[in-house]
Amino acid sequence: MLDVRRLRLLRELSLRGTIAAVAEALAFTPSAVSQQLSALEREAGISLLERTGRRVVLTPAGQNLVHHAEAVLERLERAEAELSDARRGLAGSLRIGAFPTAGRAILPAALTSLAREHPGLEPMVLEIDPAGVAHALRAGDLDVALFHEYDFVPTPAEPGLATEPLFTEAMFLASTSPVPGEAVDGSLIGRFKDASWITATPGTLCHAMTVRAFQAAGFTPLIRHQVDEFATVLALVAAGQGVAVVPQLGVVDPQPEVVLTRLPIHRRTKIAFRSGAARHPAITATATALRAAVPEELALLR
Repeated sequence: MLDVRRLRLLRELSLRGTIAAVAEALAFTPSAVSQQLSALEREAGISLLERTGRRVVLTPAGQNLVHHAEAVLERLERAEAELSDARRGLAGSLRIGAFPTAGRAILPAALTSLAREHPGLEPMVLEIDPAGVAHALRAGDLDVALFHEYDFVPTPAEPGLATEPLFTEAMFLASTSPVPGEAVDGSLIGRFKDASWITATPGTLCHAMTVRAFQAAGFTPLIRHQVDEFATVLALVAAGQGVAVVPQLGVVDPQPEVVLTRLPIHRRTKIAFRSGAARHPAITATATALRAAVPEELALLR
């Protein structure tokens, strides 16, 4: 009989690429991961991994087993959801991941609703960049999460995860220079090719989106500052330190010096959870609370 916990390790290895990365993500030692994968190979009776020096790749049999593991793990999530539904009332911890602007604009109202409707639930919020959501959900560090994607940076389907749309935001170019109305099109960013720019830090989706926007406009920018907090970004723009691209949720009480010009780009926020968990009562209740908490101006863009 194949051990489900070992199947999960094999699935993570197929996604993360190295035993060290799997160990770090799941709080194991590399030697423990190697031992468990070797035990899985003995259970399977066939080689699942090919080791070349420090590198490990899955054999065709290993890759095939990963596909079966995905189905098994999804069925287990469904079983847990049905068992939870059979119990009376929702109780226990609920780990919610969110990026900062959604945490500020959406979560307080959603958590208030959950506390009122399901007092036995114990929500715990973890601030996380969308780039880390998939791994955190699969590792079991989160139960549900909010993540976003941009027009220039669509998010590919992630194995083992399911998503639901939540809301869409407009994107703005923040500067101290008024922009003629006829310039509000795909060429707008290119009009600031000689300006200093303020972007998010490398490795975030916000940074990737801005870089793609530069590429689409056909220039390499001078990046002066790298800041993730949009309030700070807008303060730097007001101080004449550069221009930036900011989402609708990031525009909070901008200084009078800041000119905001709408771009033909959108940011879409989705709810993510493990495949098979869509009918889990806690996930359903959380999704309902999140949808009810979306501000009206964002709901109009959905």
